[in-house]
Amino acid sequence: MRYIILVIWSALLVSTLNYVVSSINNATLDAAGFKKGLLISLVISVLLLVIDAVIPKNSPKEIGHQE
Repeated sequence: MRYIILVIWSALLVSTLNYVVSSINNATLDAAGFKKGLLISLVISVLLLVIDAVIPKNSPKEIGHQE
């Protein structure tokens, strides 16, 4: 479920960014630009999943403290 939500949020945020940037540049947002934005959002989703897999889940213990 979290992967689906990640892809949805990524698509929404990249589409919003795509719309804002194209509006600032006075460019038209056509279907090809929208598809490129969705492709970029999928790439960002995969990168976020890789980063999540690389970062350790447990925080390191402070030096000198023992349980």
